[in-house]
Amino acid sequence: MKSRLNLLLSTGLLLALSACSTSKPVSLHKEEFGTADMFTYSVPGTEVEACEAARRALLSQGYIISDANPSTIRGRRKFQANHETHVEIEFTVVCAANSKGSNTATIFSNAVRDQYALKKSSTSASLGVGGIGSISLPFGESNDSLVKVASETISDAKLYGRFFDLLERYMDDVRATETPTTSSNKEEVTTPAKQEAKSTIE
Repeated sequence: MKSRLNLLLSTGLLLALSACSTSKPVSLHKEEFGTADMFTYSVPGTEVEACEAARRALLSQGYIISDANPSTIRGRRKFQANHETHVEIEFTVVCAANSKGSNTATIFSNAVRDQYALKKSSTSASLGVGGIGSISLPFGESNDSLVKVASETISDAKLYGRFFDLLERYMDDVRATETPTTSSNKEEVTTPAKQEAKSTIE
């Protein structure tokens, strides 16, 4: 009876130890390709006009434009969450024309949030003492640096919705500034011909 009890206790102990030693599986984010409504938006106009409107929209919100070309805009803004936490958001906007003749463009937007934490490190100073040697004292230079601790793509439909609403407002301004320029250029081309025809008639 006693041996059977010892056997049961030993078996239970082994099972408990094996359960403790077994590491839990790491839970990874499951990426699913589904609806694209959150990150895409269609506007009337060309891809150049769409990206120019995106550039103005980001500038109006305090973003620093790090890259700008006719089809891609990239801007970054810094936030100070608290004394020891620093956050940066980088917006990337890609503009692409839709089917030929539609005179519309699709805007693909993506925002990434990077989080930094303040890492403090100090160096000790050594003081020489006669007869004893050197003693390390807890003072000296202190070096503080920001270390990236997290990075993720923002999945907030309201954030992108507000950005697209603001971008659409600037689309009206972009189209309004483009129209006079085009008509002015046409005037410059036709004016010499008109003047020549006028002088011929005279």
